[in-house]
Amino acid sequence: MTSRRPISPRQSPPHGTEAEPPPADHLPVLLGAVLAALMPRDDAVYVDGTFGGGGYSEALLKAARCRVFGIDRDPDAVHRGQTLATRHGGRLTVIEGRFGDMERLLGPFAPGPIAGVALDLGVSSPQLDTPERGFSFRHDGPLDMRMGRDGQSAADLVARLSEGELAGLIRTLGEERFARRVARAIAVFRAKQPIRRTGELADIVRAAIPKREPGLDPATRTFQALRIAVNDELDELDRGLAAAERLLMPGGRLAVVAFHSLEDTRVKNFLRERSGTAPTGSRHMPARPAPPAPSFSLLSRRPIRPDAGEIADNPRAGSARLRTAERTAAPPFPALAGRRAYQGEHAR
Repeated sequence: MTSRRPISPRQSPPHGTEAEPPPADHLPVLLGAVLAALMPRDDAVYVDGTFGGGGYSEALLKAARCRVFGIDRDPDAVHRGQTLATRHGGRLTVIEGRFGDMERLLGPFAPGPIAGVALDLGVSSPQLDTPERGFSFRHDGPLDMRMGRDGQSAADLVARLSEGELAGLIRTLGEERFARRVARAIAVFRAKQPIRRTGELADIVRAAIPKREPGLDPATRTFQALRIAVNDELDELDRGLAAAERLLMPGGRLAVVAFHSLEDTRVKNFLRERSGTAPTGSRHMPARPAPPAPSFSLLSRRPIRPDAGEIADNPRAGSARLRTAERTAAPPFPALAGRRAYQGEHAR
């Protein structure tokens, strides 16, 4: 997966686009800023909702004598996390599952009040750097793209959706202006043989797009769109934000790192709605019922961005935007409140 205007892949390469060579090791993005927002302290409990390589979790555990619950739908990430959990003497528990289900996943552990939740959205570096997982257009592999190991794969979507449905998906979730051309090329190719490899799909998309953007592989947006659809990433984000709102104690902190405009717009509008800072509309419109009391206060109205040094060390950080907020003592918003503000435009 953040500014006053939406981030576009045209401005900086989205996370996981491979516009730059991947780093040798997993580097947590905006780590210092995330720690500053969460303010780790002894005896507090934190949730790393997108465990991945464990970078945020390990930093929290080193910063304070706290407890951390890491959540990841990828069984490979959970398996790797066991070594880190052992190293920290029982203060880290890594759970397999989706961060949108964090309430249910944490329930059996009775963790008590949650002092902070961190979400680092999108595909992780270990997933992207493993061709067999099917996320990469730089290296050939099976056209999979599942963050977990269940549900339909990208190959399934490419085979099942009509040409019109593919065009709509690629346009909406990939923000690809040549979506119709790409969908037509996919339809023509698959009429002859199934598309089962990332290399095949990348070549089809590259041939279909007439104009290249500097520093951006033509396959970027199509791969992004399929990945988001396969993993239900935007609806998962909606569920995760609402779950964090319910779990966080008064004074608890939320830190969300997004990597493209679809993610960031949702986070921004959610926090605006929950903090009472969303635009109120025209005074000439009929009066609306008073909104609930704000459940969050913004720690900053502007997103935090990586500096030039971090981008040089980790090119994948280039499009990252961090938004942070603090939980108030007000009750969580009702289940449907606020969804009108951030769900409609990119809903599937």
